[in-house]
Amino acid sequence: MRQSENFNLRIPKGTRDLLPSEKILKNKLVDVLKSNFEIFGFSPLETPALELLDVLTAKFAAGEKSDAMKELFTLRDRGNRELGLRFDMTVPLARVVASNPQIPKPFKRYAIGPAWRNGPVKTGRYREFWQCDVDTVGIKEMYADAEILSLVNKIFDKLGIKHEIRINNRKILTGILKDLEIPLEKHKEVLITIDKLHKLTKEELLEEFYNERGIDKKTAEKILEMIKIKDIKILEKKIKNGQDGLKELKELLKYCKMFNVKNLVFDVSLARGLTYYTSTVFEVFASDGLIKSSLAAGGRWDDMIQKFSKLDKKIPAVGISFGIDVILDYLKLSNKIELKKSVCDVLVIPLETVKESIEILTELREKNIKSDIELSNKSLSKKLKYVNTLEIPFVVIVGKKDLVNGQITFKEMKKGEERKVRRGSLIEELKNILFKK
Repeated sequence: MRQSENFNLRIPKGTRDLLPSEKILKNKLVDVLKSNFEIFGFSPLETPALELLDVLTAKFAAGEKSDAMKELFTLRDRGNRELGLRFDMTVPLARVVASNPQIPKPFKRYAIGPAWRNGPVKTGRYREFWQCDVDTVGIKEMYADAEILSLVNKIFDKLGIKHEIRINNRKILTGILKDLEIPLEKHKEVLITIDKLHKLTKEELLEEFYNERGIDKKTAEKILEMIKIKDIKILEKKIKNGQDGLKELKELLKYCKMFNVKNLVFDVSLARGLTYYTSTVFEVFASDGLIKSSLAAGGRWDDMIQKFSKLDKKIPAVGISFGIDVILDYLKLSNKIELKKSVCDVLVIPLETVKESIEILTELREKNIKSDIELSNKSLSKKLKYVNTLEIPFVVIVGKKDLVNGQITFKEMKKGEERKVRRGSLIEELKNILFKK
């Protein structure tokens, strides 16, 4: 006797299904991002989800001690080659530019797609997640950084999300570490811990400094004291090294003023967990604190492309990643956007008028009106109940008697209004309602 199979219908931890209402919202968000990326002159690029493991684990990429390396999903193909699922969109971009030197500079690109990290799961953080990245390659001046922050303002204003942009320069942080005589080989590891200032308690930070980074308590206390300074002028007087980082920060602020960038907050503790960042770093947070995770984050990564391509000259680059999943979570929690259960705007219901109803449906679709037809044998009341369940806003009922008089029945479901309209004026009537929104 054949044993029945028991299927486990759960999905892996840190992943999720998106039913139509959530997927429609996600598509809408992606459309907002894409349209604004292109308004700012960024062109699309697509790269594989799979990369050679050597590319992802290069020391000058994420860095051996970064969380991304600890959280990397790895596998082997049939040729026994070691592969990894991309953990972000930046490393693949560096590989593309390094292997295609003919690409004109500056190169402004955006990329949208899934990435994977086998890390802890919480609201706004998943193991499979979508990123929307924009990067500018080939410009060393800070106006490229400021332009990206201007794009941040435009997108979050469009989404109705009050936000703050925390900015810093990693050269300031490395300058502080030099002043405290922390060995250069420990800098990247220490920066990873510093980046956790807002996530861990003081005791947890001190413990990580001592146990994982080998930093004594007195030096760790001094680090925490320095990275809590909020005033650039005070910091300028307190550090010897890191003055070049302060100079770049001032240049960035100058360009931000030209681009009318708002909501900037200087945060000297901001380091970003990935070690490939070289100077400017920034993170975007919702002002109301409804979600603690950053909604977007990025910075300048001037070394990686040169090291991939083994060139003598650096190819500067700066970019930001918008976290689609965490932004979606924020929009749903804040009730700032209406969830639609169907993309359909109009449902056509034939009453013994299938041929004529399909003709009307075809006309609607030719005019780019999102529409469908209900051809089942259900009663009219059940069909209207289906419409209400999916919250389809308009119904066109096509009856024999109405057609004889050159009419059809038009229902606006939210208003609960029903009226007869001329068969020939339906398209105009719908376009006036739909496209004036």
